[in-house]
Amino acid sequence: MKTSWRSASLAATAVSVMALTAACGSENVTTPSSAAQNVGATAAAGGYGSIGATASASTGAGNGYGADGQQAAAAEPAGQLTVANNPDLGKVLSDGAGLTLYRFDTDTANPPKSNCDGDCATAWPPVPANDATAGAGIDKSLLGEVTRTDGTKQLTIGGWPAYRYAKDVNAGDVNGQGVGGKWYALAPDGKKATLASLPGLSVKKDAKLGDIVVDKNGHTVYRFLKDKAWPKSVSNCVGACAEKWPAVGIVSANDTKGVEKKGLMGFTRSDGAKQMTVDCWPIYTFSGDTAAGQTNGQGVGGTWYAVSPEGKAVGAPAA
Repeated sequence: MKTSWRSASLAATAVSVMALTAACGSENVTTPSSAAQNVGATAAAGGYGSIGATASASTGAGNGYGADGQQAAAAEPAGQLTVANNPDLGKVLSDGAGLTLYRFDTDTANPPKSNCDGDCATAWPPVPANDATAGAGIDKSLLGEVTRTDGTKQLTIGGWPAYRYAKDVNAGDVNGQGVGGKWYALAPDGKKATLASLPGLSVKKDAKLGDIVVDKNGHTVYRFLKDKAWPKSVSNCVGACAEKWPAVGIVSANDTKGVEKKGLMGFTRSDGAKQMTVDCWPIYTFSGDTAAGQTNGQGVGGTWYAVSPEGKAVGAPAA
């Protein structure tokens, strides 16, 4: 009897899954495309800034707005808005000085309304609307304004109130991207700036670390040296550790690019959650990485290291 191409394909897939399962232990779970999802960093109360202690002194919990110790300054005019090309975020909206503009998920665009006042507005200064003009690549019809609670006029893009971030000091800085899981750089059309083409897991060339794995948001993926990969995957990062180092959720093997397929699968953690592995090693993101491309978790505690496409801990001391 002839074997159909469909039967042959299913048989080959079954053999592949069995081989991977045997490599990491019989309790590992497969990675269906319907379950493809990365677990992002958790946010502090209020959602304005980073959480917990991190490897960077600039990302402490402090007042929870992400720019502790900053003093309110006179609002700088927006000037002529421009479009910058960011390697991790694509097209990003900037003011006349080249500083990145942001939007806040707690705000609304229809109707436009700002929900960032007080300490929040110190960390995230509202952009004045009075002199803003549209530069090349920006539809001027998307520029508008909203009246804030203090009576001032704030610039809106596609209805979304626009802000700067107090920790962005140089043109092109995007230190506010993803802060608290609610702040995002603005695209020229008012949407969140993002490279939508990024797969669930892919490879990025870091200037210091070389090729490392990143998640669908461009955030660095890490390994914990106290975990186990053999004979089965085991995560030893639970409780408070898991809050600081969120587990990367299940990603379909078809939703990856440049990552070694052997040992690329999921398993069930001791807390019942599903976690992804590379070369059978559990992988995580770091809550201290508030923007794509950051590697603030590298070397933390001498136990956390970025992951190579083959699943190795980049820069870790030899065993």
